[in-house]
Amino acid sequence: MEKCCLTGFTWDGTPTGTEGTLGDYKAYITGSDPDVAIMVIHDMFGWTFINERLLSDHYAKEADATVYMPDFFDGEVIDSVLVGDQSRWGEIDFPGFVSRNSKENRWAAIKSCAETLRKTYKRIGVIGYCFGGWSSFQLGGASHSPRLVDCISSAHPTWLTKEEIDDIGVPVQIIAPEIDATFTKELKTYANEVIPTKGLPYDYQFFPGVEHAFVTRGNPDNEKELLGMVRAKRAQVGWMREWLHGEGKW
Repeated sequence: MEKCCLTGFTWDGTPTGTEGTLGDYKAYITGSDPDVAIMVIHDMFGWTFINERLLSDHYAKEADATVYMPDFFDGEVIDSVLVGDQSRWGEIDFPGFVSRNSKENRWAAIKSCAETLRKTYKRIGVIGYCFGGWSSFQLGGASHSPRLVDCISSAHPTWLTKEEIDDIGVPVQIIAPEIDATFTKELKTYANEVIPTKGLPYDYQFFPGVEHAFVTRGNPDNEKELLGMVRAKRAQVGWMREWLHGEGKW
């Protein structure tokens, strides 16, 4: 994760879900479909961030799913006061936060939550932002047999590797802002060269003129960002509906 992951805006609204558990982990839960689940993998702002809870409510309602957003940071939340004041970013232990929440430290929990959902639901989708981007690709890997999830949507992914792109084995959607220090031009090009050769349904959504994190922390008062946020949410909902409700066969 990079310092660009700290930027953004907090939205107005009141989440409608509840706090519960998914396996051994606390989770924000919204929606009530008995057969279809979506696991949202949060960005570095964690499972309590209001924007991602509001988005989860939209996914639950519009994609007809039960949505879970587990806490993958063991309760750690970055101080929003410090985040909102760039002059105080030096007070944030960013290297320590990144180390504590590395791939190696968090993958087991993410996989465990997907396995728990697989025991209960017939169809499972994953939506990941930033930190959740690499992990959504890992959950959708062809190396899992049987598959852990049925489709993924990865928005401005961080820490994504070419090897994870190579291994993808389920319908995959990428939400790609033009300006992104983590999902670089090189990785964009690689994904668009490799994934179409794998025989998988693939939806690459490119957003010119917007930056990393716009899906979860865009400025609703900026017309370009607002239009991008709305378009991204609609694309994600459509992708989940297509592959989780039998409207797409895979």
